[in-house]
Amino acid sequence: MKRYGIRVGIDQESTWRAPHLLGDGWESFRWYETRLERDRMFEDMSHPLSNYRRGDVPRQVLEKVER
Repeated sequence: MKRYGIRVGIDQESTWRAPHLLGDGWESFRWYETRLERDRMFEDMSHPLSNYRRGDVPRQVLEKVER
């Protein structure tokens, strides 16, 4: 079982929290075999996506987790 993960949530101010979109309690997890692999992906995911427009603010919240 993969032990090290990243919890992906939505910022409190995000419009994606609307009930007809993702909803208030949406979250997703990504799991990795090693802490090093997880930490590398966490760093990569912390950067804005290349398709964001200049001035856009990412509304995702990342958290390192372990089982």
